[in-house]
Amino acid sequence: MGWYFVLFVGSGFCSILYELIWLRLTMAQFGVTTALVSMVLSMFMAGLGLGSWVSGRLIRRMRGHSRLSPLRIYALLELFVACSAIAVPLELRWGRSLLEQLGNWLPLSSSNYYLAAGIGLAFTLVPWCACMGATIPVAMFAIRTDHGLKSQRSFSFLYLANVLGAIAGATLPLLLIEVWGFKATLQAGMLVNLTLFASALALSVQPAGVLGSDVLNVVPKTSLPGQPGKARMECLGLLFATGMSSMGMEVVWTRQFTPYLGTFVYSFALILALYLGATFLGSSIYRVWSRRRSREDGLVWFAIWLVALFPLFAADPETGLSNFVRVLSIVPFSGLMGFVTPMLVDRWSEGDPDRAGGGYAVNITGCILGPLLAGFVLLPLMGEHRALQVLAAPWLVVGLISMSRAGSSRARESLSWRVVCYVLCLAAVVVIFDTHSFEQQYPRGHVLRDSTATVLAEGEGMDKRLFVNGVSITFLTPATKMMSALPLALLDHSPQNALVVCFGMGTTHRSMLSWGIDSTAVELDPSVPSLFWFFHDDGNELLRSPRSHVVIDDGRRFLERTAGQYDVIAIDPPPPTQAAASSLLYSREFYSTVKQRLRAHGIFQQWVADDGDIAAQAAMARSLKESFLYVRAFASVPKYGYHLIASDYPIPNRSAAELARRLPAAAAADLVEWGPYSTPEQQFTEVLKHEVALDEMIAKAPGVPALRDDQPVNEYYLLRQLHLLAY
Repeated sequence: MGWYFVLFVGSGFCSILYELIWLRLTMAQFGVTTALVSMVLSMFMAGLGLGSWVSGRLIRRMRGHSRLSPLRIYALLELFVACSAIAVPLELRWGRSLLEQLGNWLPLSSSNYYLAAGIGLAFTLVPWCACMGATIPVAMFAIRTDHGLKSQRSFSFLYLANVLGAIAGATLPLLLIEVWGFKATLQAGMLVNLTLFASALALSVQPAGVLGSDVLNVVPKTSLPGQPGKARMECLGLLFATGMSSMGMEVVWTRQFTPYLGTFVYSFALILALYLGATFLGSSIYRVWSRRRSREDGLVWFAIWLVALFPLFAADPETGLSNFVRVLSIVPFSGLMGFVTPMLVDRWSEGDPDRAGGGYAVNITGCILGPLLAGFVLLPLMGEHRALQVLAAPWLVVGLISMSRAGSSRARESLSWRVVCYVLCLAAVVVIFDTHSFEQQYPRGHVLRDSTATVLAEGEGMDKRLFVNGVSITFLTPATKMMSALPLALLDHSPQNALVVCFGMGTTHRSMLSWGIDSTAVELDPSVPSLFWFFHDDGNELLRSPRSHVVIDDGRRFLERTAGQYDVIAIDPPPPTQAAASSLLYSREFYSTVKQRLRAHGIFQQWVADDGDIAAQAAMARSLKESFLYVRAFASVPKYGYHLIASDYPIPNRSAAELARRLPAAAAADLVEWGPYSTPEQQFTEVLKHEVALDEMIAKAPGVPALRDDQPVNEYYLLRQLHLLAY
């Protein structure tokens, strides 16, 4: 049985590796939006569930009729999954090309776009993911058919190995991507799948029984208590609930701990690794526990409700816990999910691969609906704090029902256990009503919620700040005014219009409008422009201006779909520079799209933070140099970060006085509104005297490659921070 364990460790590793990279490749092709991310995850889980269910049904028909060894079928499944490493990136590019052609004769609104993209993603991902989902039922069938092992716990055995591999799949690829990029990392996953294919094929030619003894067949057959039909439905209902609550909780945790972990790829990886590690621990405990027992105590379900509330306390800003200790609060809940999920599938299937496939498909159905419920209903309506309570509440009901049944719980029979439960209930009530979410620190702040984020605006005067999911995105600074004034003043012609990617507080969009031109601002989060009035008294008036156009969309996707031409395109990606998916707004592929949307002699302005990551800065500078014929860099005012000015036409070398004379009166007043100097000429003088040669930025890390979609140098930085990788 050790061979099966090794095979499923490798299978779990590849599955998570592919999921993470496919998600990122989809973002590059179709946009970084919450709806798109949800669709990708849903398609992935739908494929797993479909494969599990269909393979179980086919196994029922195969019994006694097929001469093909189930282990060889498993080998073929791994071969098909290996092919996906090459096929999926190609299919995603084809899908994007098809959508672009579709848009030429059928205007794609947001709803139509997502419908078309969803259909394309279904055809792209579901077949390959179905092959992944089919592996467990087929392997269970192989265990029974090829080796004569009739174990009720074969699902949990394979599930345990799969989760162990998934832990490695959630962590190791992050290091591989930093060194090799997405394409080569996918090829490494393909190599693992091919090894699994060859190993399973070799094992399938061995005589039956040589791979091990009946190590799983150690438990007497269990039976479901009560009425068989009712008990089975309860089992399936619990399987659905475990999938829905665990995946729904994961969405809430990601939002809940963002203020403490940040928006890095490593932040999500930490949550995922802890979740999978705890699941593995819970499954291991179940494997040991099930050798002697066949029925859990009703207290287990009550305990799930209690531990589901731990993150409420841990995420409270007033608790003063370290960031790592805060996120550790997800471990108890994840561990219990790892215990009860394989227990329920084992109980439902009793080792039968057909029934295991159906039960696991029900669990995955819950995994599909959980994120959708959390992301599109609970979080927008009530925020992270209440959403977590709602997702936890059903387990209180299940726990109370289980403990009320005769002989099913020590709490029913023992006074001491009842007292313990009462005390724990009281503690849980205190946690529910006496803990606070991140935004409750700012009672005078303005909070808006949607399916994308929780947005908070707070502060007074020049101390106003904008938070998205608890992360400080921007503040009032003259640098954002210079993002419009400098490129517009450098033009060799009178501007007609401009485009601002990333709305933020709206300062750059407002400064563009002060030139008396049309300005289009693209913002991913629909709640952010709604707070324009908070940061600028004339915000609502400007939004109503016929020259002002605000588009809610992913900036890159908008540029790829629009036919518009702009004199200036200004972009200020939200901080930090290392934020997940931010490289899609710094890559050579993105700059290629930008060039198509610039009018002749137009100028592109990119602001880059000076945050100490010299390798990321060098990669961004190199990608700009390789994309545009002319690039100039200036330190911003105040001196934090750089304005990178790029064009395919010579950029005029004007003096500060010449730049100042090109400003209309309203634009001149806007530029000096917040200082630090009293005249536009003084502002420009300060910027021009701190011009930086682009080659100087590149020379800080001369070996770093240009930032590309396939190798996002800025996002994957752990090895170079640990001085294990140098450029």
